[in-house]
Amino acid sequence: MRKIVVPLTILAALTLTSCVSKKKYLALEEQYNDTRGNLQKTTLEKEELEAKFAKIQKRVDNYNEKINSLKSFNSTLQEQNNVKLDMVGNSAVISNSLKERMRETLAKVDPAELTNAKTLKDSMNVAIAYNLKKSIDTSNLDPEDVNIDIDKTVVMISVADNMLFNTASYKVKKKAYKLIEQLANVINSEPSMDVMIEGHTDSRTINNAVVQDNWDLSVKRATSIVRILEKKYGVESNRLIAAGRGSSMPLFENDSRENRARNRRTRIVILPNLDKFFGMLAQNETIQP
Repeated sequence: MRKIVVPLTILAALTLTSCVSKKKYLALEEQYNDTRGNLQKTTLEKEELEAKFAKIQKRVDNYNEKINSLKSFNSTLQEQNNVKLDMVGNSAVISNSLKERMRETLAKVDPAELTNAKTLKDSMNVAIAYNLKKSIDTSNLDPEDVNIDIDKTVVMISVADNMLFNTASYKVKKKAYKLIEQLANVINSEPSMDVMIEGHTDSRTINNAVVQDNWDLSVKRATSIVRILEKKYGVESNRLIAAGRGSSMPLFENDSRENRARNRRTRIVILPNLDKFFGMLAQNETIQP
């Protein structure tokens, strides 16, 4: 049998080569394991970061939603601010948008009429009186017969007895219908207006086949006007009140013929929605000083 003799130097080299390869393998295996571990760790960290990002994104979305909601709310507040009500005196109210329209109206008013307007309420009353007077044509009427007054935004229109009725009668004169129609147009132009018709007499006693006393006459006169407003000019009945004051609220002492004539009157009391009341009127009208 032939023996193969391997030189010692070659054997040593092979052995050394084998040992180095194994070390490299182990090193690579260790590096691989480290890399895989790092990858797993990185994957977990990535998932955690994604979860955190998702939470942050959700918070951002919520914030954006709140911001948009606040913007919308701010717009709503701005709109509401335009109709925000402020106290005038102890009882009346006026809105910001109305103030602007009121300024436009006051610019048309004779400056002499504004002399005594010291407060916001005074200015508002002047503006309402101006617009109401423009709504009712009194050019052919004696100022003594029709008087328009404002008290805490309540509009009171007093019409002399002889404009509406004959003496001791509650039948409305035909010539009074034009004025009543004008009043009806103002009332119908704004459905929120409440209207009370008051009858007033002088202090002289009255008693006949159809009228018992001044209370009876004042109520019948107020009711006659209410019926015309409702039946002829379409004012809704639930907005009308008929009231008789008799001789209980005289403007003057009943000591002369003239004073008694002034006390005999019908008063129309209306409380308009001020914003809409101004809106129903022409914006470009002017008034001459």
